Amino acid sequence: MPAGCTRGPAAGDGRLRLARLALVLLGWVSSSSLTSSASFSTSSASAVSAQPPPPGLCPPQCECSEAARTVKCVNRNLTEVPADLPTYVRNLFLTGNQLSVLPAGAFARQPPLADLAALNLSGSGLGEVSPGAFEHLPSLRQLDLSHNPLARLSSNAFSGSGNASIVPPSPLVELILNHIVPLRMNESRSFEGVVAAALQAGQALRELRRLELASNHFLYLPRNALAHLPSLRHLDLRNNSLVSLTYLSFRNLTHLESLHLEDNALKVLHNGTLAEWQGLAHVKVFLDSNPWVCDCHMTDMVAWLKETEVVQDKNRLTCAYPEKMRHRVLLELNSSDLDCDPILPPSLQTSYVFLGIVLALIGAIFLLVLYLNRKGIKKWMHNIRDACRDHMEGYHYRYEINADPRLTNLSSNSDV
Repeated sequence: MPAGCTRGPAAGDGRLRLARLALVLLGWVSSSSLTSSASFSTSSASAVSAQPPPPGLCPPQCECSEAARTVKCVNRNLTEVPADLPTYVRNLFLTGNQLSVLPAGAFARQPPLADLAALNLSGSGLGEVSPGAFEHLPSLRQLDLSHNPLARLSSNAFSGSGNASIVPPSPLVELILNHIVPLRMNESRSFEGVVAAALQAGQALRELRRLELASNHFLYLPRNALAHLPSLRHLDLRNNSLVSLTYLSFRNLTHLESLHLEDNALKVLHNGTLAEWQGLAHVKVFLDSNPWVCDCHMTDMVAWLKETEVVQDKNRLTCAYPEKMRHRVLLELNSSDLDCDPILPPSLQTSYVFLGIVLALIGAIFLLVLYLNRKGIKKWMHNIRDACRDHMEGYHYRYEINADPRLTNLSSNSDV
């Protein structure tokens, strides 16, 4: 009995230890399962956060860089401005596309493209820019429309509103319109007039500082084309066909610093233009590669060039006409070198002399023939006079018959 009594408690302690061990094992399993579930949820959350941002932040036809705040949609044959442009864009390139028409509010978005500062639309086949095409771009500073066949450029294209009666100022500081000559004009007015109207739209471009109009084949610019650009500092008109600046006024461009007129068709500059340039405090003018005509009309310009520091390339200006003055440097000319006598090539002079001799000989022969046949000519003239008189007397006789009724009856019954 005592032995049995001693064995009973030992067996109970063993069962108690087994129960405790089971409880420990059960707690460990539950804690490990909770830890694994927590780690799974954490890994799931990290996996979700590691996914790419939702689509639509960058148009599929474009390349976007949020760090550089630049979007490039280049050579994609786009026919309209992408609607899903990211709002962070500051520099937008839409070159080499087929936009054709830029309608009003082409860049209107919600939320707006408030930071867009530089817009390049060169070589995009633009034939028409509608009024208010660039509205809703409050930060736009640079605009490039070069190499587009713009046949229709609205006078309110660069203003902030399509309403012609309200023309708020544009934020534009730099406007590039190089090589925008259309293949054909749909309107009656000249291409120079279309561009001038867009530049003169109220005070819309009064903050503009740089204007490039190179390679447009301009023959002239209207007098007031630059009148509403008081802040302009750089004007590029090179590689056009300007024959004169007489009708173009620079008086209001008091801040102008550089004026490029190279590769035009200028033959002489008149005193009015020279005086306007001399009155601009900071301007530097470039005139190289123009066909200067060195005759008596060039006297004032040559004297002005020798005294002024406005023209930066005056040492390279040379005569193109007449032939005897070709390649002569303008600064080396004297007033005695500049005359307006017609100077013809020797071959042409010989031709004119020979033609004069031939005409004089023909005239002398004609007069000699008339003199030798003076009697026959006089007789011929008398015969013509007699014939005309007889003819007129016949008409007079018939008139008298028709006027007298008695003679009328007589003439009807006779052969008279």
